[in-house]
Amino acid sequence: MIRIKRIDHVAICVPDIDQAAEKYQALFGLSASSREVVASQRTEVCLLPIGDSSLELISPKGNEGLSRFLEKRGPGLHHVAVEVEGIEAALGLLKTLGVKLIDETPRIGARGHKVAFVHPSATGGVLIELVEPH
Repeated sequence: MIRIKRIDHVAICVPDIDQAAEKYQALFGLSASSREVVASQRTEVCLLPIGDSSLELISPKGNEGLSRFLEKRGPGLHHVAVEVEGIEAALGLLKTLGVKLIDETPRIGARGHKVAFVHPSATGGVLIELVEPH
């Protein structure tokens, strides 16, 4: 069984992090807690905390997948991330169940956390990110 602890974040893909962060500040009073470029994934990330979770603004910095997402769909909901306990075991279980994975092994994402993505075809069209804090 996969041990899901909480929703870590909901990611919104945007073309311009500054513009989007200003909009969320003006509309909802949300302030950025962290911002970073994740060079290995060629993305820029800005976290807007909400309770124990966050909205995550993501923008491509050379990431072709995110660029295609914006070209095809425009800005919007990109993925939902859930914090798991034991990401390697979770991926192993999903793999044995025949679940289509984007990542069969975790990689390092924002905040130095281990991350892996489950293909949206396995979840009814929603991209799910598994996150395990470092």
